[in-house]
Amino acid sequence: MRLADRIASILALDPAAPAIEYEGAWRSWGQLREAMASLEAALGDHRRVGILMRNHVAIVPAILEAIGHGRCLVVLNPMLPADRLAADLAQTGVGALIGVAEDLDRLDAGDRLVAETGDAVQVRRRGSGPGAPGRPEVAVEMLTSGTTGPPKRIPMRRSTLEEAIFAAARFEKGRGEGDAPRLRKGVQLVMAPFSHIGGLFALLNAIAAGRSMVLLPKFTVEGFRDAVKRHGIKAASTPPAALRMIYDADVPKADLASLMAFRSGTAPLDPALAQAVYDRYGIPVLQNYGATEFGGGVAGWTLDDFRAHWPAKSGSVGRLNPGVEGRIVEGVLELKSRQIGDGETWLATTDLARIDEDGFLFILGRADNAIIRGGFKIQPDDIVRALEAHPAVKEAAVTALADARLGQVPGAAYLLRAGAAAPSEAEFAAFLKHRLTGYQIPAVLKAVETLPRTVSMKVDQSALRALLEG
Repeated sequence: MRLADRIASILALDPAAPAIEYEGAWRSWGQLREAMASLEAALGDHRRVGILMRNHVAIVPAILEAIGHGRCLVVLNPMLPADRLAADLAQTGVGALIGVAEDLDRLDAGDRLVAETGDAVQVRRRGSGPGAPGRPEVAVEMLTSGTTGPPKRIPMRRSTLEEAIFAAARFEKGRGEGDAPRLRKGVQLVMAPFSHIGGLFALLNAIAAGRSMVLLPKFTVEGFRDAVKRHGIKAASTPPAALRMIYDADVPKADLASLMAFRSGTAPLDPALAQAVYDRYGIPVLQNYGATEFGGGVAGWTLDDFRAHWPAKSGSVGRLNPGVEGRIVEGVLELKSRQIGDGETWLATTDLARIDEDGFLFILGRADNAIIRGGFKIQPDDIVRALEAHPAVKEAAVTALADARLGQVPGAAYLLRAGAAAPSEAEFAAFLKHRLTGYQIPAVLKAVETLPRTVSMKVDQSALRALLEG
């Protein structure tokens, strides 16, 4: 069964049954289907549709309509500053835009069809044309990370998306990709941003499984605790940064009693944190590993593996998922799977890794210099360009600093131009706010007289890190 057919079947099973709880109110499967129908009528022949992917219940039918009716969903991040969001929208070339009022109100959508989705669907503007044509085989143009220029997008083929969702069904105990559509018991917690691959997959996986969900606009410890306690949630996906916040808040063990596992991804997991959570709550932390380029997750821990191999395999991201092959070439992980590329070609990742004799995958570091801050990927060059745009800055350098809660944070040092005064922290913060997203702004920012360099005159990253940490 195709994913589009499965979505349609799930929504038709029991229209009155509760589907999504959002801010204390439930929407039914039937209400989702009615909103999809309204959006379908509004969009007409538009095949590529930009969606401002806020974690809002009204965005869910927009996502389902695009996937369910063979359109290409072009992901737009509503958290970007308005000028960067407008520039990103312009370069997509889409002829139709969908969003909630708070995002559409701050954006000049140009001569596009603009549909506001909320309690009802309203067409704000009809637009003059369908926009740039897309490739029919592409289901999603997915953002990989925010940048100071146009964000990078990965075209995800329809077959890749379906394989990833159905692979999740094979991975989950009690499910299979050939199961007849049905509404399942239990509630799934969805809180990862829809603008990131993890959030989109969590939503689509819950829909494909026929499982109702509670949707959080964003992660907070109290929102998480409340949802788990009220709904008796069995498993929750939390990035390491959120897991650290839960642990540091010392959430009462009784409030998390229903949880059988934490699933953790998007960033490296400190094995000591996983052990501390298990010691306090008795809840296994099952790390997984994946990326947009892989079409989602490709490796992960199962409960059975945790019971048999923890803590002996502490530090591993688990074993490769069924149908995924991996090998190490000159220290770098390469993967092959039906959900990756053509399914026959090995894909070289940017991760240094090893696979042990029992098939457990260990990620040892990155072959590139990306910084992963609480699950968000940051390219240091983007921060360098933003810093060097300041009239007082002659040169800047950025490196990754260890952080107990977020895993990594960017730190930066800069040289002042001759005769220039160092800007205050408040001035620099205001300047960077218009050029970077919040998670890109350096946690440490220091004016220096010289930057540490190697003999080849490149910035010495180890020495820079020591300088900023000191």
